[in-house]
Amino acid sequence: MRITNNIILHNTTGNINGNKVNVNNLNNQMTSQKKIQRPSENPVIAVRSLRLRTTLSEIDQYYENNIPDAESWMKVTETALANMKTILTDIRTQCTYGASDQITADDRKTILTQLEKLRDQVYAEGNADYAGRTVFTGYRTNQKLTFMTDDNTTSYNITQGLSYKNLEEHRYYSDEVTLPTTAAEVTGNTISNPKQATFDRIRLSYGEIDSITDKDGNALSANGATGTLSYSYTDAAGVTQTDGELKVTVYDTFEDWAKASKTADNTYNITDGEAVFIKESGELILSSDASSTIKSGRASLDVNYTKTGFNKGEVRPEYYYNCTNITDAAKPVEYIKFENGKEIYQDINYVVAANQTLTVNTQASAVFDASIGRDVDAMIEAVKFAQDANNKVEELEKMQKMQEYSSDDCQAALEDWIAAAKKERDYADDNLQKLYNSYIGNFDDYLQKGNLANTDLGSKGQSLDLTKNRMANQQTTMEELKSTNEDRDLSEIIIDYTSAYTAYQASLQAAAKINQTTLLNYI
Repeated sequence: MRITNNIILHNTTGNINGNKVNVNNLNNQMTSQKKIQRPSENPVIAVRSLRLRTTLSEIDQYYENNIPDAESWMKVTETALANMKTILTDIRTQCTYGASDQITADDRKTILTQLEKLRDQVYAEGNADYAGRTVFTGYRTNQKLTFMTDDNTTSYNITQGLSYKNLEEHRYYSDEVTLPTTAAEVTGNTISNPKQATFDRIRLSYGEIDSITDKDGNALSANGATGTLSYSYTDAAGVTQTDGELKVTVYDTFEDWAKASKTADNTYNITDGEAVFIKESGELILSSDASSTIKSGRASLDVNYTKTGFNKGEVRPEYYYNCTNITDAAKPVEYIKFENGKEIYQDINYVVAANQTLTVNTQASAVFDASIGRDVDAMIEAVKFAQDANNKVEELEKMQKMQEYSSDDCQAALEDWIAAAKKERDYADDNLQKLYNSYIGNFDDYLQKGNLANTDLGSKGQSLDLTKNRMANQQTTMEELKSTNEDRDLSEIIIDYTSAYTAYQASLQAAAKINQTTLLNYI
């Protein structure tokens, strides 16, 4: 093959251009420290880079956003649970004080002061929020657990599931002593004869009830109205029956109940096998026969009732029961908490890793028992009752020493007044001791629920920590793989660049020598 000058020039130009391209590529690599600038330069590197970048982006989302958010949510929850435990422990301590038979007037004052302060804090922790989202209210994170102000217009129809386990013994008092204020009243007024009655009761989560609904769907609201509640029970053969019936009479207040007593002496009585419902306190009070039947049959019943108006700090019923907000009768809002007897959990899940979710929220019903506030209110009432009863004795004893009551008739009458007041005082002190002693167990149960919730939260936190460590390792690994696939070491690039640039300069010098010789040199 004959090699001409043109062929040499053409090849030389191609070699120079090839070397120049290498120099340019290495110059770009030196600037960016990347192996390729365009996918077409190396499709394999480009495809693998896309995959690694996508994976790394997902890991960054988990590690830098989702996991920190989940941690913050659970830290808020943990703080609230710790505060709630402190509050419940403080209340239980007051129960211990109140259960003592050596309690003094100063002790009663201290207990009352502490309970009144703690009462306002009982459910306040349930309103804890993270970034404007309430952490204990399930999906309704824009709502608080409790009513934030007194609300006299909101109305709910509530269905509360109860059973024989909710039965508790309670003491009721009537014919309390009313202090005379003049000598004429001391000798002329009828001296009260305080009475005590003990019944088993089932207490609803709210007082000031508008009405309850009987098995036929009738709303029982009028004072003295009667109806029948249905309940389920287990018969002697161990078979569940649903045809249990309990006749109930509705009264507005305890005083109405006492006045309607068949003995007409202002005492509390219930017809055998029946019950009464007090709208004022929200209590279903059973006769001894009815209570025995409910207990022996391990009965359960759903009480449907309507309530209008809630106090500040009371829990909202939608977080505990199936209920309907009927404030606007034309637009009722239904809330479902239980379905087929099973509680519906509104879990808020965070995706903390590929194919791994974590439930970060705790349901209010798992910690903030709706009965806590009612128990505290009952304890406060018992202390006040004991205080009043003891004050009555002290006032009457002071009256004995006053000149205006020095007559023999007044002194003799005051002895009877004091005897009646001491009887009421003894009832009140005994009730205080027994009530507080029984409520120690209640608050142990509430603390146990809080401990279980805290344990569950702790296990979630441990799981999240393990996931966080794994995501940190995966993030480091992906970054290393991505760097290995895309990046070049600068020192290697400089060596290659120097070699390519030397080759480029050599090709220029060689071309210059070839181009110096022409046909004129041979003439």
